[in-house]
Amino acid sequence: MHYFKTILYLCYNGTHLEKTMAKTDFLTDALQKNFGFGTFKGNQEAVIRNVLAGNDTFVLMPTGGGKSLCYQLPALLMEGTAIVISPLIALMKNQVDAMRNFSEDNGVAHFINSSLNKTAIDQVKEDIIQGKTKLLYVAPESLTKEENIEFLRQVPVSFYAVDEAHCISEWGHDFRPEYRRIRPIINEIARRPLIALTATATPKVQHDIQKNLGMMNAQVFKSSFNRSNLYYEVRQKDKDIDKEIVKYVKNNPVKSGIIYCLSRKKVEDFTEILKENKINALAYHAGMDSQVRSKNQDKFLMEEVKVIVATIAFGMGIDKPDVRYVIHYDIPKSLEGYYQETGRAGRDGGEGKCIVFYANKDLNKLEKFMQGKPISEQEIGKQLLEETRAYAETSVCRRKVLLHYFGEEYIEDNCGNCDNCLNPKKQVEAKELLMSVLETVETLNNKFKADHIINILQGKKTSEILLYEHDELEMFGTGEAEDEKTWNAVIRQAMIAGYLDKDIENYGLLKLTAAGKQYLANPTSFKLTKDNDFEEDDGVEETPLRGGAACAVDPVLYSIMKDLRKKLSKRKEVPPYVIFQDPSLEAMATTYPITMEELQNIPGVGAGKAKRYGQEFIDVIKRHVTENEIDRPEDLRVRTVANRSKLKVSIVQSIDRKVALDDIAMTKGLEFNELLDEIEAIVYSGTKINIDYFLNEIMDEDPIEDIYSYFKESETDELETAIDELSTDYTEEEIRLVRIKFISEMAN
Repeated sequence: MHYFKTILYLCYNGTHLEKTMAKTDFLTDALQKNFGFGTFKGNQEAVIRNVLAGNDTFVLMPTGGGKSLCYQLPALLMEGTAIVISPLIALMKNQVDAMRNFSEDNGVAHFINSSLNKTAIDQVKEDIIQGKTKLLYVAPESLTKEENIEFLRQVPVSFYAVDEAHCISEWGHDFRPEYRRIRPIINEIARRPLIALTATATPKVQHDIQKNLGMMNAQVFKSSFNRSNLYYEVRQKDKDIDKEIVKYVKNNPVKSGIIYCLSRKKVEDFTEILKENKINALAYHAGMDSQVRSKNQDKFLMEEVKVIVATIAFGMGIDKPDVRYVIHYDIPKSLEGYYQETGRAGRDGGEGKCIVFYANKDLNKLEKFMQGKPISEQEIGKQLLEETRAYAETSVCRRKVLLHYFGEEYIEDNCGNCDNCLNPKKQVEAKELLMSVLETVETLNNKFKADHIINILQGKKTSEILLYEHDELEMFGTGEAEDEKTWNAVIRQAMIAGYLDKDIENYGLLKLTAAGKQYLANPTSFKLTKDNDFEEDDGVEETPLRGGAACAVDPVLYSIMKDLRKKLSKRKEVPPYVIFQDPSLEAMATTYPITMEELQNIPGVGAGKAKRYGQEFIDVIKRHVTENEIDRPEDLRVRTVANRSKLKVSIVQSIDRKVALDDIAMTKGLEFNELLDEIEAIVYSGTKINIDYFLNEIMDEDPIEDIYSYFKESETDELETAIDELSTDYTEEEIRLVRIKFISEMAN
């Protein structure tokens, strides 16, 4: 106790404290004694000195930089209890456990949140009152409770720490409205120094945090965002993504990795796929039971499993130093989120592979989900998505693009540790293109966004261009020879070069910088690297398989199976596509399934269909393999989990109970067309369902018979073809519903 009293005296005499520390190397001794480290990392020591001196402190430090120590050590050295405001229960538990490992007394750190019962909370309060507790972690929601405010008024608070402070800002990737109430509440408890910490913040987000917390005069400590050991790569997301990730994980069996998905459903489905391929993986998302979620996290931290499949709810503050890869199944909603999630790799300075799968349609879908939100929120969301799109599509050094986004200049042209730098694209001279962009921005007085600039140069008479009469400008249409991708690359690379700036406060208006004006006065060579070309692939969506050109590895077998399908269709008196669709035959002619179990792994073939039609196809494939001495590829067993999906099982059960389909959609949080996608996947995989109760409620008998007869006589089940034939009389939804009835009755 004498030790802490000495520190208390020093803490409230800032000048004397500085002198004493300088003479005795006091902080290094305290670091060694409490945490076993001999030296500080980066800005840690300067931050801690500032906190001990009683000053407000703002810390920008990348994941793995040691942010937690910046408030943990001062908390141990100062009189009273530090209140640490933290967003996640898992994060609090992880940090409290870590602090207890460094101390002889478990009471040194506690948390108060919804996971504790009254008895446990009473014990926490008792330890605090007795002066045992140096760090108390609370969620912002817990901080707002009146009984907690009353209690904390009685506690000698040393300082407040706001961890993951980016949650305050609407421009941050994990915005939490409760975070914006922190300042008034801590004013109500007791005014003490404040330290805010985050691993990701653009200049805009940083300003937003400081303004909301009332700490505009805080000392700011900003570490470099460059994590040189991390390798960044963007891959095309196509229908083989599951196979690609499974291969990667299997090729790295002893390495720990995190696979991030945007939706809870995808987390669960992909975890099942990994398990089917004998990979020990666990799921983690906010919708799981809290005990199961916590248990899964602990198993990952304790190396009982190597792979965790998670939503962004996982990882905030998780201190696992040897995560060797972070894979994003879906492109994240913002670069801040992406940077923080990738930052969980290689925290020990070792290998860290960061691979993200990108399809343009994923971002379009995310933008669509924002519809219905307030306009300002939509604008913010769209801008964040555009920054993510720019990062994914660029051919410039990814490290340079990321650091520029966070307001940091990276002067190297080639980092040697990203896909673009390891496989550089040829550069082309683009001085004239840059001049055109800069002149247009200047002519428009810095008042328009990139897409408007590009529309002017390409000569597009959009409603906005006609409204402002910008089709009368001299530069209108002068750049129509170049495509939109090229112009986007020019603008993005002009920003990195410092010739243009984006006014984030005004939703992305482009502004000419001083360097840009100088360039216009004295233009020099400007080398452009054209953006990567990500071709769209219709196979990405998890919708029922549709026909298309055959792309089977074995065209002879494919042809044999088409003949067999034709014979079966005549015998069963159903159209050929009712038996198996073309993509299913293509897959069979590629992987050669010779057992009923293998056949059920083929996309579009469920247990029901395999049992009804499969044996004859298996016999044909076996004979073909034997006669031609084919070595079957040892293909990864990526089993589709559609039939095992909880959502699909739940949908089938609801239909069995005759719940109206629109009610099912609402209950499951789906758009009606998304529910139809799921039901189509169910029936095309061979599961029989009966939706007559719903059809008869919304449609007359004659239209149902008319559409049903069309599919019975048609040679294809293609929706587009059916719409062309029937749309003058029936809606797309009606056609899809009757097609579901037809496939279920005729094929299953």
